[in-house]
Amino acid sequence: MLSSRSLKAVILGLTVIIAGCDRQSSEPAQPQASPAGKTGEGTLDASHKGSEMPDFTFKDGSGKELKLASLEGKPVLINLWATWCGPCVAELPTLQQLGTDRRDQLQVVVISQDMGKPEAVAQFLKDRGITRLGGWLDPDNQLASHYKVETLPTTIYYDAQGREQWRWIGGRDWGSVDTAKLLNLN
Repeated sequence: MLSSRSLKAVILGLTVIIAGCDRQSSEPAQPQASPAGKTGEGTLDASHKGSEMPDFTFKDGSGKELKLASLEGKPVLINLWATWCGPCVAELPTLQQLGTDRRDQLQVVVISQDMGKPEAVAQFLKDRGITRLGGWLDPDNQLASHYKVETLPTTIYYDAQGREQWRWIGGRDWGSVDTAKLLNLN
């Protein structure tokens, strides 16, 4: 049987542990990886249709800049991904192929949500043969915050006027016939 003194010590200890678990991090939260184990599983969200493309600027590992506002004039597919996200990595080759095959009709931009070293993301892409998409970085998770992204990968499709048409949440085979229909690329 616990004495009153022992019981107070246990309660105090539990209070400290529970209070410690509620600590707020100063680091911005990164979105979670999609639970989908393969590409092709995801959700279409058109609830933000008509929203303007945000005017953010991103850099790659070498310091080259990309202003999202400069992408207007042709439809654009913006993919938020991370090196630690399995479904993100699985869909990168299909995004690269889509961007290559449809370069006259569509811009494909992948923006890493990794908070690590920029050169590591560039090397990660190079090691996987992803050489045509650019290693754009968003280490402060500006886009994830702007879009209120909770799951990676998340891909946002804008029309040529820079207006959002839909978001795809989760992995996808971007080379599929269904994708061509979704993007109106028949």
